[in-house]
Amino acid sequence: MLLNIERILVPVDFSEYSKMALDYSIEFSKKFNSELILIYVIEPIVYPSDFGLGQIPINQVDFEIQSKAEEELKKLIEEKVPADVKASFTVKTGKPFLEIINAAKELNCDLIIIATHGHTGIEHILFGSTAEKVVRKSPVPVLTVRKKKL
Repeated sequence: MLLNIERILVPVDFSEYSKMALDYSIEFSKKFNSELILIYVIEPIVYPSDFGLGQIPINQVDFEIQSKAEEELKKLIEEKVPADVKASFTVKTGKPFLEIINAAKELNCDLIIIATHGHTGIEHILFGSTAEKVVRKSPVPVLTVRKKKL
């Protein structure tokens, strides 16, 4: 079996953990001559309506968050990704684990490299972590990166 990794999806939330996962993905990209695709997922902001019409998303806020995320992703690529590594980005809105999985399918990614940080205690029990859900439901292999204990 020939291992061919052409596209690597890297979920980024701009935390130090996700930047560490990006560092790993850069090394993989160099070894396999792969393209990196960074993804940032915006969780929609929904406020309850006073008029009994259900919940109403605030589109202007989402647009501003999208613009800022695109700006930050461009900056992150410029600062961290070497010029000889092909890199692009995408910004999605929705549940992070679903958008990551859907993007991996849509963009024909061969690998997802994701940081394993997140919820603890009762919050983790109720919601689980994005990385955990991606690992369980991903159509492609997932490499999880965690902070080394010293």
